[in-house]
Amino acid sequence: MMMEWRRRMDAALLVLLLGHLAAALEVPLDLPQPPTITHQSPKDYIIDPRENIIIHCDAKGKPHPSFSWTRNGTHFDTEQDSNVSMRPHSGTLIVDISREKAEHYEGIYQCTARNKHGTAVSNNIVVRQSRSPLWSKEKIKPIVVQEGVSLVLPCQPPAGLPPPIIFWMDNNFQRLPQSRRVSQSLNGDLYFSNVLREDSRNDYICYARFPHTQTIQQKQPIVVKVLNQAPVDDRRPTFLIPTGTSSSKTVLRGHTLEMECIAEGLPTPEIAWTKMSGDLPANRISFLHYNKTLRIVNVSESDAGDYRCTAKNQLGSVHHTIHVSVKAAPYWISGPPRNLVLAPGENGVLTCRASGTPKPSITWAMNGIPIENSPKDLSRKVEDDTVIFTDVQTGSSAVYQCNISNDYGYLLSNAFVNVLSEPPRVLTPANKVYQVIRNHHVLMDCSSFGSPIPKITWFKDSRSSTLDGDPYILHDNGTLEIHVAQARNSGKYTCVARNQLGIYENHVYLEVKEPTRILKQPEYKVVQRGRAVVFECKVKHDPSLIPTMTWLKDDGELPDDERLIVDSDSLAITDVTENDAGVYTCIMNTTLDHDSASAELTVVEATPTPAVVYERPDPPTDLELTDQKKRSVQLTWTPGDEHNSPIQKFLIQYEDLLHHRGHWHNLTEVPGTKTTAHLKLSPYAHYIFRVLALNAVGLSQSSFPSRVYRTDPAAPDQNPTGVHGYGTEHNNLVISWKPLSGHQSNGPGLHYRVMWREKMAGSDWNTVTVANTSKFVVSGTPTFVPYELKVQAVNDYGDGPEPAVAHGFSGEDLPIAAPENVQAVVLNSTLAEVHWDPVPSHLIRGHLKGYKVYYWREHGHKHSPDHVEGILSFSGNHTHGMLPGLHPFTLYAFNVRVYNGKGDGPPSPPQQFNTPEGVPGQPTSFVVTDSSLDSLTLEWSPPHDRNGHITGYTLKYQPVNNSNELGPVEELALAANETSVTLPNLKYSTRYKFYLNAKTVTGAGPAISQEVDTIMDEGNTQTSHPVAWSPPRRPPHKARPVSPFGNLSSSVGEEGALISWEYWGPEKNIYVEYIVENSEGEEEWQKEFVNGSQNVMLKGLKGGLSYRVRLVAKGHHDQPLHCSKELVVKVPAVASRQVDIATQGWFIGLMCAIALLILILLIICFIQRNKGGKYPVKEKEDAHTDPEFQPMKDDDCTFGEYSDNEDHKPLKGSRTPSNGTVKRDDSDLSLADYGEGGDGQFNEDGSFIGQYSGKSASRDTAEGHESSEAPSPINAMNSLNSFV
Repeated sequence: MMMEWRRRMDAALLVLLLGHLAAALEVPLDLPQPPTITHQSPKDYIIDPRENIIIHCDAKGKPHPSFSWTRNGTHFDTEQDSNVSMRPHSGTLIVDISREKAEHYEGIYQCTARNKHGTAVSNNIVVRQSRSPLWSKEKIKPIVVQEGVSLVLPCQPPAGLPPPIIFWMDNNFQRLPQSRRVSQSLNGDLYFSNVLREDSRNDYICYARFPHTQTIQQKQPIVVKVLNQAPVDDRRPTFLIPTGTSSSKTVLRGHTLEMECIAEGLPTPEIAWTKMSGDLPANRISFLHYNKTLRIVNVSESDAGDYRCTAKNQLGSVHHTIHVSVKAAPYWISGPPRNLVLAPGENGVLTCRASGTPKPSITWAMNGIPIENSPKDLSRKVEDDTVIFTDVQTGSSAVYQCNISNDYGYLLSNAFVNVLSEPPRVLTPANKVYQVIRNHHVLMDCSSFGSPIPKITWFKDSRSSTLDGDPYILHDNGTLEIHVAQARNSGKYTCVARNQLGIYENHVYLEVKEPTRILKQPEYKVVQRGRAVVFECKVKHDPSLIPTMTWLKDDGELPDDERLIVDSDSLAITDVTENDAGVYTCIMNTTLDHDSASAELTVVEATPTPAVVYERPDPPTDLELTDQKKRSVQLTWTPGDEHNSPIQKFLIQYEDLLHHRGHWHNLTEVPGTKTTAHLKLSPYAHYIFRVLALNAVGLSQSSFPSRVYRTDPAAPDQNPTGVHGYGTEHNNLVISWKPLSGHQSNGPGLHYRVMWREKMAGSDWNTVTVANTSKFVVSGTPTFVPYELKVQAVNDYGDGPEPAVAHGFSGEDLPIAAPENVQAVVLNSTLAEVHWDPVPSHLIRGHLKGYKVYYWREHGHKHSPDHVEGILSFSGNHTHGMLPGLHPFTLYAFNVRVYNGKGDGPPSPPQQFNTPEGVPGQPTSFVVTDSSLDSLTLEWSPPHDRNGHITGYTLKYQPVNNSNELGPVEELALAANETSVTLPNLKYSTRYKFYLNAKTVTGAGPAISQEVDTIMDEGNTQTSHPVAWSPPRRPPHKARPVSPFGNLSSSVGEEGALISWEYWGPEKNIYVEYIVENSEGEEEWQKEFVNGSQNVMLKGLKGGLSYRVRLVAKGHHDQPLHCSKELVVKVPAVASRQVDIATQGWFIGLMCAIALLILILLIICFIQRNKGGKYPVKEKEDAHTDPEFQPMKDDDCTFGEYSDNEDHKPLKGSRTPSNGTVKRDDSDLSLADYGEGGDGQFNEDGSFIGQYSGKSASRDTAEGHESSEAPSPINAMNSLNSFV
């Protein structure tokens, strides 16, 4: 017995430890996996015999599975039956019944899907054809009965599949009326508790509707004749069904239970139901057929028991007891077993937990074969409803079937075990943008897959720390949730999936938008007929969201009436009629949210009678207190005038003259139909009451207060809430609570009994009594020890209830130990991962807040002497953390410290790591010197951030023409020790663009670019001065001058004057001052702030003037200014770059084309003049019109007159703003619709193809056809062909 208990405990622990590994994972279909059945027909499959039979079976897997079937337990060879086919890439069977009856294919079918990793099987699919048999031919004799007796008309429909729906009708297909006296039973018979003379008729017809085939069968009509020969005496009820005093019924869990009791008697008896062994389930019960049928849906085990129906009239009653037993087909307790993905060497569990009545049996199979007959596997152990896997290996993948069955049904489920080694991948699309309205919650997905299961961490923007605290919630599936999104939460988020085989990052973006709000709502309007009315609806929304304003009338579309004018923020109705009355609603929709507001329009006659005035109700009067008790009283009042708006509710308020004089509090509300309220009161209070009435307009004024009602004192009913224990020093414990209010004290002399003890076995309670305060300090406690706390309210009349135990800790102290086994793993040139062992909890001496990593750059092979220190915090019990944003090719040192609520613990011994080389930064400077007609000299400085050993430079350059189009690229590879190069054989009078970047063994860094012109000719054109950008670089410390500024320089270009400098002072406020040289004394220096930069472009300087420029550093108000030396910058007069147009090739070509065109026109005129005669050109063109120019009619595909009116008709229900878009006439079309430029048309490559015309016909006709517009060169040639 003990061994069995130990074995079950071990299994339970294994399930607890490994349960998280059993989470269902969706394996990407590009990875190997056993089959999974995705779709199958229902277990009980009823088919229509008139249609082909389709038995579904679809599955997925890698490789894609093959399919086979069994029928009635034996292999079903579909290829041998010409009527049966299988869908490609599927196991779905299609049976053609055109040559064979459907009943030939009835039976039990099961589908099998298999690939090399396993086999999955479907449920047993029982295929039966639906049946709707005819009523048997019978001759029904007329029924003759005496008035007052009971009567049963049998229906007895034919048995169909599924069973038919029964109803009684007459010859006119009208349902026969039913009542407490006449009703239909569950089996379809029609019962009369007693018959009347009006029940005589010859067309009682029972109909059976078979829902699967949608057919209706009719029974022969029944004739009933009621006689009134001798009166029948009244009689007490007796049951027609069920018979006897008791019966029993069995129902399955989850099904619907229907019980009926139909009684006869005179007068007609009434039926009532009770449950003898408990209450009826109010939310699942209904009474049908005039209380004769009791229906309970979704039956559960609690519905078992004895039910009693009672039939009663004036002469007596009769009872019948129905004993209900609830059985249950097998059902899942925690869902079916889920697919299991394990890495080699991992452990896992498949659980198949179900219940039923009677208790079901469980069998396991592997790949469709009973597991006891499957090959033995030492890593697999079957224990009842659980299969435990330990240390699985590659090749152990399989599909396991769990079959749970009892007398009432079965459950069959497939779950595969897939053994994979797969690095992590994130399945959520990259760069997905999430948009959310401010103060709403948002979920950002990080769906991942990997084996072992990846661990998900999230970072935001700079990735300084993981996101696992307020306001972020990280779910087990990797989803990051923000309950209340704020604008500061917008930004770039990175989710990192990591397992032993690798790391995968995915970026998503969150945009928090402002909510849409209606600032000014439409107001209730009363307007005379024939007048105009305007509803305003002013809205505020996020500017990045596109709003759509919609107006509704009575929750429907606006009428299509030109009198209704919709503007951007209003709705106007002119010449109002009675039909315009109603409720108008404006709705502002965006893609993320919406807001709406409504107002009613009332239309009155032009000379109306005074409109009904709706006002707030008058205050209630005549307040009286009755039924006075210690803790309750009854308040009555008289309502005031409603003012044409019914009172909706009354609000009762109270004032406590003893504890809170002058303050009214809401006590309760009652419906507007009541004038009394039973009020529950507290002890030790002096109450006065008042009542307010509320109608659709608003609240009334308050009534006059009632008389004072005093309640007697009593012991407290409650204790203080919010009991907390914490320490402010390392040796104290502060016990705090929320004190009771005077109204809650229940009596005079309120004080508190404070109790505390250490949370350990055998410790005694310490007790102290304190006055009416909110905290108590216990001194001399040990550091950070758990305590149990209680605070009890006490007054002069006794103690409050036994207080609940709260928990707290005494004060914290600094941790006394550092993390051990600290080490770093360098992941790339800018990212490292630090690992450490956690500090034991007793050495932390406080609440563990997390760990901090202090890191800094050491002096080493990095070429910067800076000593930058950083601190990264990792909240919670972390044992590792990421250090992002590191500098490549740098020696770092770091230590790790644990911290609690008191502060940081001691640092761990410093550790070091080197980051590998990365790509270098831009070269520090890049200037062009010695520009000549065909050569240039380029000079540069090495990058400030080398990030490794510079292995060389790459120089690329290309010419730039007057249209700013770039020419072919030339490339040079330069040695690492070169800082200049001369480029010969360049084109004169040409602008070149240069790109220069440095390289390390890791790769090339970003390029710095420069543009410059070669000299055109001697003294003709001024060479523009190249602008060289130079990042700031501090001078060596040993050469630092007294002024914090150095290397002040300037260069003048087309955009302005570029001022560059170096700065190493402590001040943060830096600005440039400049003034025209030799200016008058009253002119002031112009300032431009340049904080954080070491160069600035001064724009707007006037050509031909000289400027004095200086830099100023400003500290605090009591510190002196630091100024640089002044620099004189001369701005040359603007010299426009003129080019002789007569020497340009394009101009010469254009002139030649014009001359050739004139020559052709002269030849045409000459030929025309010699031939003589007149030609009706317009008639000729009309006679030879190309049919392709005629638009087609939509209805008969013939050609007709073109019209585009349909394109501009508004949609039904839509409204066009009065000041909105104006419909453009066709003549408004111009080249402005296509962009800036002249009147020519251009191909996609920009070449000229003819003169553009503004007529819309040229846009609507097919491209490439000639038109009758102004001649282009091509049209001119076509015209020539028509003349000669």
